[in-house]
Amino acid sequence: MATISHDPNARRFTTQVDGHQAQLDYTLTGSTMNITHTLVAPAIEGRGIAAELMAAALAAAQNAGWRVNPYCSYAVAYMARQPQNAGKRDVDDLLDEALDESFPASDSPSVGGSS
Repeated sequence: MATISHDPNARRFTTQVDGHQAQLDYTLTGSTMNITHTLVAPAIEGRGIAAELMAAALAAAQNAGWRVNPYCSYAVAYMARQPQNAGKRDVDDLLDEALDESFPASDSPSVGGSS
């Protein structure tokens, strides 16, 4: 487990693993934490570091009494996998939006057309 640091002034959670930084950025709108970006260096990907950053951010939000809106695709997917987050926002809709942004529809007009 990595040591996570929270800089509330920068609105950022960070950790260092094997000399590489990972971070999660957020904004605040009233009492809502908007998770806008997660970044894990390629050298340390696949170790669950982004999940640790998300867990730290959600714990901080819960302690502060904030709602959470995930805007980056990783945060949306993470929250969709966590049953305790089911009622906090329409996570399925957010996941669909994130997937649409990542993989826009590119079917030709003939797909699904009439015969």
